[in-house]
This record gives sequence, structure tokens and C-alpha cells, in this order.
Amino acid sequence: MKYEYLLNQYKSLWQNRQLITDENTPEQVLKMTIQRELLDENAHPRVRKPLYEKFYQAIKRINESSLVAEDKEEIISIHISLMEQLRK
Repeated sequence: MKYEYLLNQYKSLWQNRQLITDENTPEQVLKMTIQRELLDENAHPRVRKPLYEKFYQAIKRINESSLVAEDKEEIISIHISLMEQLRK
């Protein structure tokens, strides 16, 4: 996969989103950022939403974006993979 490209595409979905890049590869940064999104770690603990709700919102946001279909599929695929890991 072309993670640096996908990371840039993913960043286009969010304005002012901080990414943790401390000497990590683009693949690691993308996966860590998506995991933080799914776990709602960018929100205050009292207002965090459940995992499945965040997953739904993320997929909806990606589908409604102006990204090309192939990029949407690849980013959604990463979301699904991480979701499966987080459910366990």
C-alpha cells in the first residue's frame, strides 16, 4: 500500500488534526491516527462515543468525502482491520 499518499488523503478529511509523527513510518502514523479516532481519544473522556458509533461516523465521513473511490476503499479497509483488532 502507498501509506504516505493515503495518510495525506486521510488528512484531507480533517482540518487541524494533529498527527503523531515521532519518527514513525507513514503506515504507523496512519494506523495510530485511525485508532485514536475510533477510540475517540480526541474528545474529553466524558463525551466520548462508543466504538461502533465512531466507526459508523468515520465510514460515513469517508464515503461522503471527495476522495476517489479507490482511496476510500483503502482507508475504509484500514478502518475495518483496526476495528476488528479493537473489538477483541
